[in-house]
Amino acid sequence: MSHSPAADRARYERATAHLDAPLAIVDLDAFDANADDLVRRAAGKPIRVASKSVRCRALLERVLARPGFQGIMSFTLAESVWLARAGFDDILLAYPSADRAGFAELTADPKLAASISVLVDDPAQLDLIDGARDGGTEEVRVCLELDTALQLLGGRIRIGARRSPLRTPEALASLAAFVQRRPGFRVVGLMAYEGHVAGVGDKLTGRPFRSRAVQAMQRTARAELARRRAEVVRAVRAVAELEFVNGGGTGSVESTVAEAAVTEVAAGSGLYVPRLFDNYRAFQGRPAALFAQPVVRRPGMGVVTVLGGGYPASGPAGRDRLPEPYLPEGLRYDPQEGAGEVQTPLLGSPADDLRIGDKVWFRHAKAGELCERFAELHLVQGEEIVRTVPTYRGEGRTFL
Repeated sequence: MSHSPAADRARYERATAHLDAPLAIVDLDAFDANADDLVRRAAGKPIRVASKSVRCRALLERVLARPGFQGIMSFTLAESVWLARAGFDDILLAYPSADRAGFAELTADPKLAASISVLVDDPAQLDLIDGARDGGTEEVRVCLELDTALQLLGGRIRIGARRSPLRTPEALASLAAFVQRRPGFRVVGLMAYEGHVAGVGDKLTGRPFRSRAVQAMQRTARAELARRRAEVVRAVRAVAELEFVNGGGTGSVESTVAEAAVTEVAAGSGLYVPRLFDNYRAFQGRPAALFAQPVVRRPGMGVVTVLGGGYPASGPAGRDRLPEPYLPEGLRYDPQEGAGEVQTPLLGSPADDLRIGDKVWFRHAKAGELCERFAELHLVQGEEIVRTVPTYRGEGRTFL
């Protein structure tokens, strides 16, 4: 089967001919191919699925049923509890939480406490959990997070996300020992997300100098982090028995799994392959998650207007956070209007072949955030919709 954009558009049009836009689809052929490629890249180490990049229980179930995938990396405590009650287990909550009601529920339920590991990088977070127990006595599984940022010139230059305050082997081992001594808690894991490698493309179209600068930065960052992460793991293992050491993301799978200290890698965006993941040398996925907007106006030659479409992604504001008009190829935003709240003009010669009611297909800039805009995903296989499933939003779950 051809996978050219034109051939894919023809398939999507036939599959959704009976449906009115706006709508969202996931191409299962592309989704499964992307999953296979992630497993290949992980070279035998298990992949923990980042739920924030999927936000659909049916698709989480689908990917976790495949060899090579194991466990969920969740983004809120409420989501973690909901998933555990739905039958998922081995859930790593990868962000600190201040959800007192959630912690009261977690510490009162043996199944939840056994299924969910929570992130801690500050003793104050333990105080919050203990203050929320409300009589709950279950032991809390704790994962510590390492700051992965690259620091240069004695720390005057920092490259990387501002996450954990814990940077050195001594700091991580000290907190691990503190947790181990505290009744009701046990250290089971270590996490380190190198977002400046995993989430920054190193092959930027039309920007060769910027690409080489990113590649140089990432070479330095990978070498520094591999050394430091190994030291941290050794130090923490001296005071706690670690069940897992999690690292990386879709953009860094190969380099992360190459580290002996890492036991598993996280990935999620690589299943949908949004537009921000077009700029990597190491891999090339197939766009799997798309949304369609209907043409509602034809203002003139070379212009059509679609309904809505202003779905910017999180992160620093910029053009790269906007959805990409994808199919038919050759459409672009009007620079004076961009992606609109209620309507979006699109320019380009393909506009003249579009009629009122036709669909224009877009790719979101990031992965799971698309699911906050749609209540359901139509799962396309070949030229037909084989199933329609709810997103988190469609199940009434808007966690963030």
